[in-house]
Amino acid sequence: MKWTFAAIGVMLVFAMPAQKPARQFLNPDSVPKPTGYTQVVSVRAGRMVFLSGQGGSINGVMPPDFAGQAKNTFENIGRCLAAAGAKYDDIVKINYYVTDMSHTAELRRIRAGYLNQQNPPASTLVQAGLGQGLLLEVEAIAVLPE
Repeated sequence: MKWTFAAIGVMLVFAMPAQKPARQFLNPDSVPKPTGYTQVVSVRAGRMVFLSGQGGSINGVMPPDFAGQAKNTFENIGRCLAAAGAKYDDIVKINYYVTDMSHTAELRRIRAGYLNQQNPPASTLVQAGLGQGLLLEVEAIAVLPE
């Protein structure tokens, strides 16, 4: 009897289809491969965390330069993620709002210190008049396992 249940258990394990990872970052062959992000993220399940636009001010001080603001922005994102029990690796979508696209290389350089350069899918938009001296604002979506 013991052997019968053990054999059935083994057969069930091998008969079950392999589970896909909870998150898959994809670049379909049918679309151009982007630099610095993926085209698609597929998430099976999890708790979603939405971060509103974060800027580069810390303790009321806004650096005048893009690099300083970008570093502070990612630090603020880290604080917001931590408040929700998340981390940078949980981000599945990120949007960048910049006042000048000439900062893209600097943004990618700084981002590499916080996020995997190949993930997540990203959009960069030029936004005139972010306000209060902002040169960059970033919003993100994260998914945590349940």
